Amino acid sequence: MELRSDNVTKGVERAPNRSLFYALGYTEEEISRPLIGVVSAYSEIVPGHMHLDKVAEAAKAGVRMAGGTPVLVPAIGVCDGIAMGHLGMKYSLASRELIADSVETMAMSHCFDGLVLVPNCDKIVPGMLMAAARLNIPSIVISGGPMMAGNDDGKEISLSKMFEAVGARKAGLIDDEKLSELEHDACPGCGSCAGMYTANSMNCLSEAIGMALPGNGTIPAVSAKRIQLAKKAGMAVMELVRNNITSRDIINEKSVRNALAVDMALGCSTNTVLHLLAIAHEAGVEMDLEMINEVSARVPNLCHLAPAGDHHIQDLDAAGGLPAVMKQLAEGGYLDPSLITATGKTVGENIAGAVNKNPEVLRPLDNPYSKTGGIAVLWGNIARDGCVVKRSAVAPEMLRHTGPARVFDCEDTAIAAIYEGRIHPGDVVVIRYEGPKGGPGMREMLNPTSALAGMKLDKEVALITDGRFSGASRGASIGHVSPEAAAGGEIGLVREGDLIEIDIPNSKINVKLSDEELSERKKTLVMPEPTVRSGWLVRYAKLVTSANRGAILE
Repeated sequence: MELRSDNVTKGVERAPNRSLFYALGYTEEEISRPLIGVVSAYSEIVPGHMHLDKVAEAAKAGVRMAGGTPVLVPAIGVCDGIAMGHLGMKYSLASRELIADSVETMAMSHCFDGLVLVPNCDKIVPGMLMAAARLNIPSIVISGGPMMAGNDDGKEISLSKMFEAVGARKAGLIDDEKLSELEHDACPGCGSCAGMYTANSMNCLSEAIGMALPGNGTIPAVSAKRIQLAKKAGMAVMELVRNNITSRDIINEKSVRNALAVDMALGCSTNTVLHLLAIAHEAGVEMDLEMINEVSARVPNLCHLAPAGDHHIQDLDAAGGLPAVMKQLAEGGYLDPSLITATGKTVGENIAGAVNKNPEVLRPLDNPYSKTGGIAVLWGNIARDGCVVKRSAVAPEMLRHTGPARVFDCEDTAIAAIYEGRIHPGDVVVIRYEGPKGGPGMREMLNPTSALAGMKLDKEVALITDGRFSGASRGASIGHVSPEAAAGGEIGLVREGDLIEIDIPNSKINVKLSDEELSERKKTLVMPEPTVRSGWLVRYAKLVTSANRGAILE
């Protein structure tokens, strides 16, 4: 079998290259085998990554057991929770491109024959998947797994409740002692935060799209099964290498549609829209926002995991995990079971024995939370290229809402207004110049949405932004407005008091102004000065595309 690594290990001309492998302590036997890059995002700043050294070691063991030579290399990762609410969040989405580029760099420079990708959190998972699709070599994802839920007086809680507690404290609904109790109990240990937030959404979709083994999305970080799965992933990548099954054999239009179907059934984070668009782009797959609404219109929402409900990822795992979800979807004709996956088997073969063990956590097809999916795309005169909402986390009374705009040109001034009690029932908070270019970096708006929820205003106040929302956000939180304000989008023309009409069931969002009025306002529009004037984010702002294209770089 001819290997990519032959370029650095075989022949007289490669004697200098081999000498450097020997300097690393490798033996002749090791460099005669397939070289498998094990890309670990281990660090001591991200709870979801603090144990990835153990997961990576298990993956390396699996590679060795199956006849390969594992080579550990690093990747960066931002903790979105720690970066939230300050300038650090501008780096989060942008770091996705750095991760993809760095994986490409390490794989191409050292001629790896395959990759085991070891991420866990929000932008690291999609960044690595983008690299895998771009490189098109045998690759598999083994994530670190979800954090267990915390406990508050016998009730499961997670990070979203912690952010909401800040709003409750500001409103005087809880005291400092209760806030301290919650902050010590909400996040009990390692793993990606316990709800259906972005990290767990992407870990589940890695499995749904076929790039990870069954169990990847839901087996808890603290479970021995997670280490066992990592060993199996290491063994599985060797089979992919031997059979030359590459990333683009797995990631194609049909598997992207499978992932979207699972996305809608689970009620995943709105960030999955950005990431699936970007992954599809790297794989050469045509995908747009219309496809998302097309899938959402026919696939029912079967789960209400936090923040949409009280269940957490550990509960979904106990209910049968992604195989149980996908088995139900396949039975309903909502996904294609014939597609090849990282197991070397088809989707149908992977899920053949799956059973729904808890119909309260995973509802059957005949009793869904809604007949439509968890995410919706809206269009209108302030979002001509679309915007996104997590419909499954919106209260029924907010699915249609008309109210006066309360306009802010950055997240910080909006947060101050919310904390000071200047936002009232019925208002529509508009936060702009926070898009991919305008931010730059498209910050998540978890602080304002959580503050509103903590103040019990999430069923009375909507929030619209050209930025984005955390998967932990709930309520009528409408993000990714495209075109963004910094690119001349109409959201930049909205003024204080303008009436905004939201109609989620009919996919519409409009400011109640004529095209003529909007055109007149555009003539006198003065954009604010950029907030970032140094560092690599300046370069990012020049290259990044709109959210409706996945905020990819050109």
